Amino acid sequence: MLTDRPPRNLKAMLAEAKDASELMVDLGYAALFFGDADMAEEVADLDERLDVLVHEMRTVCVLAARSPHEAEEMSSVLHVVSAIERMGNAAVAVSRIVTHRLGIPAGLVADLAAAEEVSHRARVRDGSALAHRSLADVELPTSCGMRVVALRRGKDWIVDPDGDVTLVPDDVLIMRGPPGGITTLRELTGAPEWRPPTVDETSAITDLDRAVDVLVEMKNLSEVAVGLAYSALLLNDLGLAAEVSYLEDRLDEMRERLEVWVLRAASEQLDPSPLRGLLHLGDAAEEIGDAAQQMVWLVEKGEEMHPVLAIALGDTDEVTARVPIAAGSPFDGRTLRVTQLEIETGYYLLAIRRAGRYLYRPRGSVTFAAGDELIAVGPDEGHAHLVSLGGFRLLEDEDTGEVELVPAG
Repeated sequence: MLTDRPPRNLKAMLAEAKDASELMVDLGYAALFFGDADMAEEVADLDERLDVLVHEMRTVCVLAARSPHEAEEMSSVLHVVSAIERMGNAAVAVSRIVTHRLGIPAGLVADLAAAEEVSHRARVRDGSALAHRSLADVELPTSCGMRVVALRRGKDWIVDPDGDVTLVPDDVLIMRGPPGGITTLRELTGAPEWRPPTVDETSAITDLDRAVDVLVEMKNLSEVAVGLAYSALLLNDLGLAAEVSYLEDRLDEMRERLEVWVLRAASEQLDPSPLRGLLHLGDAAEEIGDAAQQMVWLVEKGEEMHPVLAIALGDTDEVTARVPIAAGSPFDGRTLRVTQLEIETGYYLLAIRRAGRYLYRPRGSVTFAAGDELIAVGPDEGHAHLVSLGGFRLLEDEDTGEVELVPAG
């Protein structure tokens, strides 16, 4: 839970800061694509909390280093703290496009609102179908296909709430799921009707259309880079770190193309000022990718990392799992849409490793195959079920806490 009271130890603060920064990125993009100023303000509130956490963590790191070796280990923690702060600042930059009314073309909003998975914000009204009921009781993933990624109650945040949490009037739910579930969700919360943004279709593809397409991809890649960066740190995986650097290079190239197309589009408009938001968004998306690359620098350079990093990142509300798919398993030969992975396990698929290459943010039509390796994030309690669907069993060493995958047969 994110509260006004600082956690007592570095492990708890790191875990909370990770959850807060990821939530800020998610909310920042959602505020932009839904034109939701209230959601943008949520990002600002979380940024204040993150600033407190960053200050406290730096203080603890300085006080804890009593020898050159401890100082060297603590430098790795400070490195990650700096990257988390950088990520949060980029999320604020995204949200300010809404609060400062910098302007975003309707085509961009429409394209992203029509994505296979979107974020949405809704407040629980008194007398609604959700008021005074637990999350387990309402079964939102089943009723509307959307899951609660965070809940704000007053000034406190609950990230990835479990089924025992009872919803009360004025709770603010942050949801993720298919756009088609938004209407049902708002009916359940008692919120007013919401209409998705639309844009007139034209046959000619303009420079502005190209800029919008690039920004959609930049948004997706920056989110994937963050997830892979935390995974690389937790698993100390050089291959994942290399993928993050590759994504960062792509984001750099895409931002350069974006600038050219925005400038060309501006020459065709009498008032180019509404296009400022596109440039700001491109900068923010690239900055998120840069923050992700900053994190994996520790892995790429083989730097000694303080043990608290692995402990803290594994103790967050979401953990990283690498799950291979065995021949004949429940996943083998089925599409992502059919498996309903998120509903079944609570895990969100970041990428599929197939024949040495990564498929980022796979769509529902992608078919799983034996030999694929899934990289996903989700609640620890869903890990064993996710592994079983891949055709394996999860064994944990009671003495060391290390886990091993063994064939289910």
